[in-house]
Amino acid sequence: MEITFYISAAVAILSTMMVITRFNIIHALLYLVVSFLSLATVFFIIGAPFAAALEIIIYAGAIVVLIIFVIMMLNLKGDAIDQEREWLTPQVWVGPAILSFILFAELVYVLGSGNAGASGLPNQLVDSRAVGKSLYGPYILGVELSGMLLMAGIVGAYHLGRQKKKVIHRFLEQKQE
Repeated sequence: MEITFYISAAVAILSTMMVITRFNIIHALLYLVVSFLSLATVFFIIGAPFAAALEIIIYAGAIVVLIIFVIMMLNLKGDAIDQEREWLTPQVWVGPAILSFILFAELVYVLGSGNAGASGLPNQLVDSRAVGKSLYGPYILGVELSGMLLMAGIVGAYHLGRQKKKVIHRFLEQKQE
């Protein structure tokens, strides 16, 4: 099981480096999903299935969807359709697809072997009650501040990205001939 841990960690490191080095936001987003899935696999291997589920549901689900909505909100140009056609080439998705297939094969192997937490690392099962007490106990201020920071970022991105409608008086408009 140690080899599966190291493979997941290597995929996480590689995909995170690809997130950092990509210029295109969609490419970086695909690698970010792979990074989140590999971290969830690492959590599952070390015996934290609840943390793995939270990683998939919250990060790979909600945060990525939020980023997609912000991208859609900021991409209001007419050239967006042509740009999306360029983005959806096999060169874009083949890298994340290979890394995701490695993670999927590893997860099937771990689930098939029956001993998911036997990685040789210290193993302690963390249930949802302990996570809730920890988040909303001593770390409540951090949770609330991070929520407000995310909301401020979304509102700021919306206001920066929206297109201002030019108001021109009807007498100042040039007539089309």
